[in-house]
Amino acid sequence: MILTLLAACASVAVPGTDSEAPYVDTRPANPTCLAPDRPQTEASVALEPAFDGRVFSRPTGVYPPPTPEGWWTTIQQKGRIYRFKDGDPTAAVLVADLSTYIEVASSEEGLLGLAYAPDFVDSGRVYLSYTALDGAQLVSRIARVLSHDGGLTFDLDSLEVLLQIDQPYANHNGGNLAFGPDGYLYAGYGDGGSAGDPNSNGQNPDVLLGKMLRLDVSGPGAYTIPADNPFAAGGGAPEVYAWGLRNPWRWAFDPASGELWVGDVGQNAWEELDRVERGGNYGWNTMEGAHCFKPVVGCDTAGLVLPVAEYAHGAGEGASIVGGPVYRGSAIPGLVGAPLFADVYTGVISAVTTDPLSGAWVTEAILTDPTLNIVSFAQDAAGEVYVVTYAGTLWKLVPAGEPGVDTFPTTLSATGCFHADDPTEPVDALLPYDVNVALWSDGADKRRWFALPDGGTVTVGATGDLDLPVGSVVAKEFWLGDERVETRLLVRHDDGYWAGYSYQWNDAGTDAALLPAGATHDWAAGTWTYPSRAQCLQCHSEPSGRTLGLTTAQLNGDYAYPWGETVNQLDRLGRIGVFADTTDPTAVDPAQVAALPRVDGDAPVADRARAWLDVNCAHCHQPGGGGLGALDLRYATPMADAGLCGAPENGDLGVPGALIVSPGRPEASVLSLRLHATDANRMPAVATHTPDPVGTALVDAWITGMEACP
Repeated sequence: MILTLLAACASVAVPGTDSEAPYVDTRPANPTCLAPDRPQTEASVALEPAFDGRVFSRPTGVYPPPTPEGWWTTIQQKGRIYRFKDGDPTAAVLVADLSTYIEVASSEEGLLGLAYAPDFVDSGRVYLSYTALDGAQLVSRIARVLSHDGGLTFDLDSLEVLLQIDQPYANHNGGNLAFGPDGYLYAGYGDGGSAGDPNSNGQNPDVLLGKMLRLDVSGPGAYTIPADNPFAAGGGAPEVYAWGLRNPWRWAFDPASGELWVGDVGQNAWEELDRVERGGNYGWNTMEGAHCFKPVVGCDTAGLVLPVAEYAHGAGEGASIVGGPVYRGSAIPGLVGAPLFADVYTGVISAVTTDPLSGAWVTEAILTDPTLNIVSFAQDAAGEVYVVTYAGTLWKLVPAGEPGVDTFPTTLSATGCFHADDPTEPVDALLPYDVNVALWSDGADKRRWFALPDGGTVTVGATGDLDLPVGSVVAKEFWLGDERVETRLLVRHDDGYWAGYSYQWNDAGTDAALLPAGATHDWAAGTWTYPSRAQCLQCHSEPSGRTLGLTTAQLNGDYAYPWGETVNQLDRLGRIGVFADTTDPTAVDPAQVAALPRVDGDAPVADRARAWLDVNCAHCHQPGGGGLGALDLRYATPMADAGLCGAPENGDLGVPGALIVSPGRPEASVLSLRLHATDANRMPAVATHTPDPVGTALVDAWITGMEACP
C-alpha cells in the first residue's frame, strides 16, 4: 500500500519552478516546518461544591448516569443507594437499601463498589461489591441485581451472589468495581488485612486476596473466565488478572487509552500508584512501593513491576492513597491525560504529569485541603473530575484562574510541516527517508521524513547517531490497512530538548488532531494505541540518540525517492548539504559506514536477529537506557558483552531453569518469551499489543541454531 503511494508521487515540482522533473540536488528552503514553542502545561486548580451542595452520609462512591437522560448514583457505606440529578435541587431518592445484607463493623467494611453493566440499557444489570457475614465468617461478595426501570429502583429480590471471598481480617477489603474497555468486570481486593500480609497472599497466585480480578459476566450464569486471563489454563486462580497488591482501594480506567491506574495503599512507609496490566506482579509483600519490605534489604525483585509514582509517609503527603481517574476534561487543559490520586489524611490531590524536558513521569501536588477526608473520585462523561469525602460533601475540580495562552498547533494542517489544504502531503522541506530495519508497530505501514531549519546541518556521533540542530522536526506517518491513523512529530525545541507529539487522524482522513496524552482508537483494521508524550521519550531517549531511525547504519541503503530517483540515502543527504562535515569518509561514506542488515536480506540469521533486537529493544537495553537488568542489545556490542547469557534478573516467567538465552531452546529463553508475550511481560513494552511474527521467528531461529552462549 505504501509502495502505491510512492509510485503515485513519482515526480514532483522542483522548488522554485512550475515544471515536473527529477528532484535537483539542492535542499529545499524551510520557512514553516520548525519546532514550535512547547505546549502550555500549567494546571492551577481549585474545588467548588458540586451537585447543588448535596451531602450524603459516609458515601464510598459516586457514579455517573448509566443512560443519557439518567441519574447520578451514590452508595453509602452502610448500604443505602441514592439517585439524584445534577442541577435538580430536589432531594435525592432512595434506590435500594442493602443495610440488612452487609456487614459494617469496621471503617473498611460495608458497601464498597457499584458498576453498571455496559449493556445496562438493555439488560438492567447492576453489580455491587460489599462485605457480609457468612455465619461468623467475614466475606467479600460481588453480587448482581436487576433494575427494571432504567435505574430508578433496584429489585433486591433479584440479587444474586456471583463470587464470595473469605476475609481473615476486617481491613484491606478493597472492593472497587468497574467494567474495562474490553467489557469484562474488574474487581480489586486487598491482601486480607492485619499488617505485613502475614500469609503472603499478595504473592500467592492461588488466592484471590491481594489481586485485581477480571470476570466475564455477560452470560446467564455467575461468570466465566476470559480466555486470556493469566491463569486461565492453570498455575493460579483463573479469576486473577494481576497480583502483588496490598489494598487497591480505588482505581479507574483511562477513558481514552484504556489503561488501568490503581492506587495501592501502603503499609507504614510508602504509598504507590500503579499502571496495572494483565499478568503483572506489583510487588507486595516483597516490596512496598519501589522499596524492599520483606526482607528490608536485598529482596528479590525479579519479575516485579515498579510503581509509576510513590510518596513517603511523614513527608507531608499523607499515609493512605486514594486512586483517581485520568483527567480527560476540557476545563483544565494542563491536566489532560494526567492520572490523579489523593490521600485520605492530608487532603492532598496529586497529578502524575510528564516532564516537558525529559518525558519522565512527575508527581505534582496540585491542591491541598486538610479539611477533606477524600474517600473516592468520580468522573462524568465529559471527563471532568469530582471528589467524594467521608463527610459526605461532593466537590468538582475546576481551574483556578485563567490558563496560559497555548500556541502549539492543535491540528496537523496547522504545523507547517504538511500542506494546510491537504495535510496528507508533506511540504517540500520534509526530507523523506527509510530505514534498513523498522521498529515493530503492530503491523502498521509507515512513511518517514525530517526537516532542518534553514542553514542548519547535522553532525554524526561516534556511534552513527545523527544529531539534528535545534528547530528540527522528525515526522512519521502510520497506516493500518487503508487508513491513516497517526502522524507523530518528534521536535527539538529551542531549549535543546526533544519532545514527541501524536496527531490522530479523523475518520474521514482529512486532518489529524493533537492528542494531549496517550489514547486508543478502534479502526477498521484493529485497535491503535497512541503513546503519551512520556512514552515517546522512553524510547527516544538520550542514550539511544533521540531520533532512533536517523543513524548512518539505518540510512546506509538505497531508497526509491518519491520523484523516481533510487540512490543511497547517505550519498544523497551529503549532496544536498545535510551533513556538517563530509570530509570524514568513515562517518558518511556508504562504502566505509556499516549498514544494519535487513531482516529480509541474505545476511546470516544471527546478524539479522541482532539487528532486529537493536532496533526494537536497544533503545532501552543499553548502558544508561531505561530497561531493567544489564542487557546491551545494540548491534555493535559483541555477543560476549551483551549480557544475554545466564539467568534472568527480572523473572523467569514461570519457566523452570529459564535463561535469558538458552542455546537451542527458544521456549526456555526469557528473551524469546517476552517477545511472544501479550501481557505485562511483553517486549517491546510501549504502544504495542501484538508480537512481530517476522521478528520473533527470526530471533527464535537464531536461538535454535545457537550451540553455545559465549
